[in-house]
Amino acid sequence: MSTSLPAALAAQAAEITSPRSTAFLLTTAVLAIALLLVLIIKVRLHAFYSLVIVSLLTALVAGIPVGELVDTLVAGFGGTLGTVALLVGFGAVLGRIIETSGGAQVLADTLVSRFGEKRAPLALSVASLLYGFPIFLDAAFVVMLPIIYTVARRLGGSLLLYALPSAGAFLMMHALVPPHPGPVAASEILGADVGLTLIVGLLVGLPTWYVAGYRLALVLARRTPFFPVPELLGTPSSDQPRPRFGLVLFLLLLPLVLIFCGTASDTAVTSYGADEDSPLIQVLQLIGATPVALLITSVLALLLLVVRPNRGKVGSRLEDLVDDALAPVCSIILITGAGGMFGRVLTATGIGGALADGLDAAGLPLILAGFVIAIALRVAQGSATVAGTTAAGLLAPAVAAAPELSALQLACITVAITAGAISFSHVNDSGFWLVGRFLGLDTATTLRTWSVIATAIGFMAFGLVWIVYTVAP
Repeated sequence: MSTSLPAALAAQAAEITSPRSTAFLLTTAVLAIALLLVLIIKVRLHAFYSLVIVSLLTALVAGIPVGELVDTLVAGFGGTLGTVALLVGFGAVLGRIIETSGGAQVLADTLVSRFGEKRAPLALSVASLLYGFPIFLDAAFVVMLPIIYTVARRLGGSLLLYALPSAGAFLMMHALVPPHPGPVAASEILGADVGLTLIVGLLVGLPTWYVAGYRLALVLARRTPFFPVPELLGTPSSDQPRPRFGLVLFLLLLPLVLIFCGTASDTAVTSYGADEDSPLIQVLQLIGATPVALLITSVLALLLLVVRPNRGKVGSRLEDLVDDALAPVCSIILITGAGGMFGRVLTATGIGGALADGLDAAGLPLILAGFVIAIALRVAQGSATVAGTTAAGLLAPAVAAAPELSALQLACITVAITAGAISFSHVNDSGFWLVGRFLGLDTATTLRTWSVIATAIGFMAFGLVWIVYTVAP
């Protein structure tokens, strides 16, 4: 992880400042979110148009100069798409290949046979827990989708019964555990040991996953009306033999291994003084970049699951397969980018900073202040990474002025901040739209499921880490 990441994210969170008063800005944010919900839920206007319109109106009302307005909107939209579009695009192609080749069916059969039909949601959640360790939520969730879809089709019942436990596992890993950007950036800013932060994150994260990410997900899935499996990734082809389990598992684990190589090379440079200009380090960093790892894997999947079984006689099949994979996710990509645009506008107004400053001055215990500040920033601008990074930056002077804090307590504060940063995911969070649309959920259902799980994970993790903080030597 580059040491410049925290500074870059903090700069993004405070790049433009609105001249309006704090009370006016807070009122504007509340009204903007209310208008967005009305447009999407009541008026039934497409989420892409709703997000763009509300972003534009919010920026004007909040006082962003007209000369900076378009740049602010485009920066939010393009900045989100710069990462999400490649991940979703390559991930969707990989998912469709695995689905249409019968590979997802092979994996589903193996999981169900090992865990049993009644424990299929647990099997998917455990697999997601492991798969989500080095891979960011967006990419990992998209790659797991064909397996989730296939298990849901085979066993019947609502898609949410299988998808929500998987999403809960990815959420916990993304929120609390390095090498994900939020925990790494916050630990660097506060001076916490990343390895100790990893241990604390897993210590509080595993029980949090089981209760809030798995058990609660099952309860919410059973209380939510039936949702069928959407036709986003196609159906298995019947004109070719199914691939072997080992081959499919290799293709799923390959991006994980490549990304882990990139993370290990970054660690070697930052922690052990390895030469960042050496050819080996540069190659590892290249193939370890998530978009490149997914590109390599999707190309290999095309060769091994499409070209080879058909002895090279594929005609236009490769082109058609990629077109069919990308077409259904274009709307998801645009909505996700527009969600990033809305979050950027809320960030640019200075709402999050005003909230954080007030909370920072309230005299709360350090660990509680970090948690609450991160929540305020998360609600205000949407990005968990920016919320955690900015909260850590605001808390850093107070942490530096408390030399009595042990290394373990410092790691606990870091985890508390990232727990607050994952809570209250709503309409200004690009992940909210990505997961909701891939599962075929309407906005209200996404709020009742995804948002509740994210908030439960944040609050339970904070409760557990505060206990560790209290008893820490």
